[in-house]
Amino acid sequence: MQPMGLFGGTFDPIHYGHLRTAFELWQAVGLEEVRFLPTGDPPHRDAPLADAALRIAMVRAAIADQPAFVVDDRETRREGRSYSVDTLVELRREFPDRSLCLLLGMDAFLGLPTWHRWRELPELAHIVVAHRPGWKAPTTGPLGELMVDRGTGGVRDLHAARAGRIFIHAVTQLEISSTDLRDLIVDGRDPRYLVPDVVRDMLRASGCYARGQR
Repeated sequence: MQPMGLFGGTFDPIHYGHLRTAFELWQAVGLEEVRFLPTGDPPHRDAPLADAALRIAMVRAAIADQPAFVVDDRETRREGRSYSVDTLVELRREFPDRSLCLLLGMDAFLGLPTWHRWRELPELAHIVVAHRPGWKAPTTGPLGELMVDRGTGGVRDLHAARAGRIFIHAVTQLEISSTDLRDLIVDGRDPRYLVPDVVRDMLRASGCYARGQR
């Protein structure tokens, strides 16, 4: 079977930057599917403003027209902090022989050494890094060593083994920030063309980022 992509985040809210990155990596790596994994209790940032049910609904609506994209809500159902290693351990039990690809932005990859049990991640999945202009892959320190030991420029390596490689791929630069989106909505401005129209409608109806709701 083709590799499975795993794309986590708070998605508070989901926007075109998330969607385009997932789409380009799906195409470039030849992933059979991309699972969007909304975070429950993120360990490296404040709790999401939108509740889990709304964030899941927005993701589901945003990806409805792309059959290869699916929502996996396990992190929102699990108690305690949402650690990626716990999610990968669960998925590895479910798919012992499947190639799994953890999809990360370069900024998240550069912060990997701060993640819980981060050295276990390459044992459980490949790491596919979305590269944008202005970011450079590390050449020194623990991540530099990881790139030397596990880096690959070949997509075939991600299909040939179930885990263990680091693959960096350039994606279209869409500098959209969920934080900036929330601030824009608080200021009464319209997020049109930054999020899918269906997500825009859900944001308006919920009022979850409206002034006074923060």
